[in-house]
Amino acid sequence: MPPTRTLPIKRPLSEREPLVKIRKPGVDLWIYILLLLAILAMYGQVWSHNFVTFDDPVYVTQNPHVLSGLTWDGLVWAFTSFYGANWFPLTWLSHMLDCQLFGLNSGWHHLTNVWIHTLSTLALFALLQYMTGSRWRSAFVAFLFGLHPLHVESVAWVAERKDVLSALFWILTMWSYAAYAARPRAGRYLLTLLLFSLGLMVKPMLVTLPLVLLLLDRWPLDRGFQILEKLPFFAASTAASIITYVAHQKGGAVAPVELLSLTTRCENALISYVVYILKMFWPTHLAVFYPYPLQSLFLPAALAAVGLIVVTVLVIHWLPQRPYLAVGWFWYALTLLPVIGLIQTGEQARADRYTYIPMIGLSIMVVWGTSDALEQWARFRIALAAAAAAACLVLTWSQIQCWRDDFTLYQHAIDVVPDNYLARFNLASALEAQDRPVEAVAQLREVVRIRPAYLAARAELGQLLVKQGQAEAGISELQTAVRLRPDDADAHFRLGSVYGTLGRAGDAAEEFSQTLRLQPRNADAHYNLGIALAQADRVQEAAREFQETIRLRPDDADAHFNLGIALASLGQIDKSVAEFSTALGIRPDFPEARQALEHAMSLRPNPASSSKQ
Repeated sequence: MPPTRTLPIKRPLSEREPLVKIRKPGVDLWIYILLLLAILAMYGQVWSHNFVTFDDPVYVTQNPHVLSGLTWDGLVWAFTSFYGANWFPLTWLSHMLDCQLFGLNSGWHHLTNVWIHTLSTLALFALLQYMTGSRWRSAFVAFLFGLHPLHVESVAWVAERKDVLSALFWILTMWSYAAYAARPRAGRYLLTLLLFSLGLMVKPMLVTLPLVLLLLDRWPLDRGFQILEKLPFFAASTAASIITYVAHQKGGAVAPVELLSLTTRCENALISYVVYILKMFWPTHLAVFYPYPLQSLFLPAALAAVGLIVVTVLVIHWLPQRPYLAVGWFWYALTLLPVIGLIQTGEQARADRYTYIPMIGLSIMVVWGTSDALEQWARFRIALAAAAAAACLVLTWSQIQCWRDDFTLYQHAIDVVPDNYLARFNLASALEAQDRPVEAVAQLREVVRIRPAYLAARAELGQLLVKQGQAEAGISELQTAVRLRPDDADAHFRLGSVYGTLGRAGDAAEEFSQTLRLQPRNADAHYNLGIALAQADRVQEAAREFQETIRLRPDDADAHFNLGIALASLGQIDKSVAEFSTALGIRPDFPEARQALEHAMSLRPNPASSSKQ
């Protein structure tokens, strides 16, 4: 019979030495220093990176609440708003603090992400060593978390502050829980629950953390499945899940089943589980956006399902001998579940940032499993770890460079996925902002070729073509957009704007009216409809639209000015004087309003001459 291997008996966590008494503390200090220096060396380049137009405007650069810094109104807004189809008040407060301290200096915003990520990496190493007593395995898992290319998206993208900050709360919650498991005290339990609740207010990704705490009960804490003590955690997760779903629904972020069938979602989810694993081992061809597949993927999805089932069966089979395999595997599978796409938010098929927390589980599984498998080949194990670390450093450095600005980010995504319609659309917007309309049109034509029903691209293409003197081609694109989706307010608005620039006031008025049918509170549509009606000599109706604009947007100087013009045309001189005066009060450097005010004042009857008569 083959010789049997006796596993070492592991003492419960409560009987182990605390971290500060582990032998050779100097070695631990060097590990902390090397991790710190490696992360800063890799990510220090983000100091010179710009904000990007992908979500950064929503979170920072065009968010008036965030730009105002830390204020009482901002605090109330952060806790009561579903802005951006999300509810994460602590994330908003962190962005507000950055703006309070650094304004719009993008380098500091990026470095905040880096410091939070660095702190999480060091805390993860300390936590794993404390729970398992294994220094080098814990260090390598922390290295993979801190310096794997898949995590670049979470760190180098300012809008993903919620990722790095939620990971920090995730790890701190596990730290507190490990301390509670070693010496149960009410204070430690309440601290754990508090940290978890704060993490949910950073990002609802933490809803699966109670399940991970149950896994930790099995290994490495060796305390059995303590379900009852997790009930308050599950209650908090349920509440956060409901709030998040409501926020997504109100923000229109949840894709309806009519647009994306449940079968398609399940196929994509199964494939994504496998793709993320492959990308962990071969992290190349990473992109900020991966388009959702249009064709059926039944066969690869079926193969993926078989593979996932086989791995699940194996880790359960090996649970008594190698519990870390099951813990790592179920950590990965469960934490990825909220973002795997069964409830689809956004247009992406998958995203590298979704692996930020789940990959910790895979790393535990791989590092502990490989170390045990190669226990008799220490030199080979060290060489393998060194090669993996070197590959990570090279690929991570290169991937961080892709986030330098809009052009490098979107061009890289196109190089990875040539039919990346969203990257091409965003690149077109960046080119247009740089006054490169010909190149922008070329990108938009590609978007329309790839996704003929992508209305935003058709509308933008139509407007650009009109600006370039190709009026008929531009109008054709906009009319196609309206025909494809008659209930799209933006398409009607853009078509109306083009008609307005071409002097077709009647057609413009019709399109702006359609916009208002769909969006009655659209102040821009009311204002532009007023302009179109005035151009069509429908002054009374134009005045009503300007009045509605002012009701929705009281500080709109242009609306006050144009209402004054309309009222003057209707012979209501005193009212026009009031509107011109209001416009000047809002914008003192408004020469047209000053001139109109002086002219209106001259039309008033002279009180002195009237009394003489």
